[in-house]
Amino acid sequence: MAIYNEIAKKIRDGKPSPGQLLPSEHDLTEEYNTSRETIRKALNLLSQNGYIQKMRGRGSIVLDVSKFDFPVSGLVSFKELADNFGLKWGTHVHELVLLKPDEWLKKELQMTGKEEVWKLVRSREIDGERIILDKDFIKKEFVPTLTKDISEKSIYEYFENDLGLVISFAKKEITVEEVTEEDQTCLDLMGYKHVVVVKNHVYLEDASLLQMTESRHRLDKFRFVDFARREHRA
Repeated sequence: MAIYNEIAKKIRDGKPSPGQLLPSEHDLTEEYNTSRETIRKALNLLSQNGYIQKMRGRGSIVLDVSKFDFPVSGLVSFKELADNFGLKWGTHVHELVLLKPDEWLKKELQMTGKEEVWKLVRSREIDGERIILDKDFIKKEFVPTLTKDISEKSIYEYFENDLGLVISFAKKEITVEEVTEEDQTCLDLMGYKHVVVVKNHVYLEDASLLQMTESRHRLDKFRFVDFARREHRA
């Protein structure tokens, strides 16, 4: 992991740059004074996490990682995404309150009663830059307690490990919108005037709607990827 993290950081820093070859397994073995098997494991991790493409007979080609691959079809938390890339991350909680939903929020969360809803607003930081603003609305009937400490870590880990909730699927909507005053306050926008907004309605295994999340991403930092297979008809 130490070798993987060091090489991954070099690639993120642009040295080596996209399209270049990494040193050979033999050269890396000598550089890190370790076994070839250890180097192979580190290279496999780099390949799995999108840093390199291993080419038989050529070596390992460095890929462009200036943008983070965000899986469209998957349900991946910010913490999981950052950990997969071996990135230094942080979360800043701007708002955590219980509120009575208005008509718009009742519709979004498919509510008819007077249940309260958690509103959680967090900015997400990677390598010192705040690049995501997450706005979560979570039904209190499923999550009776939510704290700032939990919110600074991973609410999904809390939902699944502590509350025993089984998160099953989400419906997603992706749009590009102009930045708001809230975006300007909470994000390091670097002059960008638009953000990519991913709106999630997240459901439990019994198809109960758990939460609605609006994630606002800085334009230059993400690409949204999916895997599609064409069905061949006879």
